[in-house]
Amino acid sequence: MNRPTRKKKLGSYPHLMVVFSITLALLVIGLFGLLLIHAHKVSTLVKENLEMQVYLERGLPETQLLQLQQDLARKPYVARKDGQPQVRFLSKEEGARQLIDQTGEDFQQFLGDNPLRDAYLLNINADYADAAQLARIKQELKQQPGVFEVEYVESLITSVNKNLRNVSLVLLGFAAVLTFVVVVLINNTIKLALFSQRFLIRSMQLVGATAGFIQWPFMRRAVWQGLVSGLLAGLLLLALLQYAYLQLAELRLLQDVRLFGALAVVLVLLGMGIGFLSSWRAVRKYLSMSLDDLY
Repeated sequence: MNRPTRKKKLGSYPHLMVVFSITLALLVIGLFGLLLIHAHKVSTLVKENLEMQVYLERGLPETQLLQLQQDLARKPYVARKDGQPQVRFLSKEEGARQLIDQTGEDFQQFLGDNPLRDAYLLNINADYADAAQLARIKQELKQQPGVFEVEYVESLITSVNKNLRNVSLVLLGFAAVLTFVVVVLINNTIKLALFSQRFLIRSMQLVGATAGFIQWPFMRRAVWQGLVSGLLAGLLLLALLQYAYLQLAELRLLQDVRLFGALAVVLVLLGMGIGFLSSWRAVRKYLSMSLDDLY
C-alpha cells in the first residue's frame, strides 16, 4: 500500500535547526553585551570612588557643620548609594590618626599641635567626573560659607577617564564587528533554510500568486523564529549570569537589572528584525531567479 505523500506547505521548512542556530548567534552577542554592561558598571564604580576633599575653616560651630553637610548632600553631583548621599565627615583628629598609621610617625609630638583641618569627603557622581565639570564644582564649593579649600587628585581623574575612554572605544569596536558577524550568520542561516523551498516558491509564482502572498508566510515564520530565539538567548544569559553570581558573589556589585532587561529586549528585536529582512531578501531573490539558476 502506497503511503500518502506529505503535501508541502508554503513557509513550512524545518525550523528547529534555524531556531538553534539563531539562538547561538544571539547568545554570543548577548555575552558580549553583558561584558559591555559590566564594563560600564566598573567604570561608574571607579569614577564614584574618586574623592573630593572639602577642607573647613577652623572652629566652626556644630550648627554650621550640620548645615554645610545638608547643603552638600543636596548637590546633584554628589554620588548616591542606596539612595544615600556619599558625604563623610573627617575630623582633624581622625585625619591625624590615619596619617600616623600610614607614616608610622607621630608628627604632633614635634609640631606640638595638630595642623590638620576638619573636612568633608565627597564621592562625585560618575556623570560629573570629568576635568571641566570637576573644576567647576571645585570653584562652586569654595564659595560655600565655612569652606577653606577644596582638593582632588586632578592627574588621577584625567588618567582614569583617559584609560576608561580607550577601553570603551576598543569594546565598542569589537561590538560593532561582532554584530556584523552575527547579522551575516543569521542571514545565511535563513537563506539556507529557504533554499529547500525555492521550487515551491516558483510553483506558487507560476500559478499567479503575488509576491506579497508568497513572501508573507516566510516572513511571519522568520519573525516567530527570531522572537523564540531572542527569548531563549535571554533566558540562557540569565542562567549563565546567575551561575556566575553563585561562583563569584562580588560580581553582584556590577548587577544592573535595567540594563540587562534592555539587552534582552535588544536580542529579541535583533532576532525578529534580522529574520524578517533576511527572509524578505531571500524570497525576493528566488522570485527573480531563472529556472536554470534555481537548479
